Amino acid sequence: MVEFGAALLAVAAAFVVFAVVALYRVYDGPTTHDRVIAVNVAGTNTVIAITLVAAAFQQSTFLDVALVYALLNFLLSIAFSKFNVERGGVL
Repeated sequence: MVEFGAALLAVAAAFVVFAVVALYRVYDGPTTHDRVIAVNVAGTNTVIAITLVAAAFQQSTFLDVALVYALLNFLLSIAFSKFNVERGGVL
């Protein structure tokens, strides 16, 4: 069972690295849409990493945190899309 937990933590660490790479696109994205997608990718990778850590440590409370973070990530993308449409950023 120890090997399985270690494997889950290794995969979670890989998803954290992917999230950090996506944050580079947030910083250097050529367009606003690229930045929004990169934020969503980073948020999704974070949710996956939290879920894997919850499975590795067998803590169901981490799943609640992951669910709330996923909902906030979704609401952020909806709010930004609404803001962008009202500002006239959609072709």
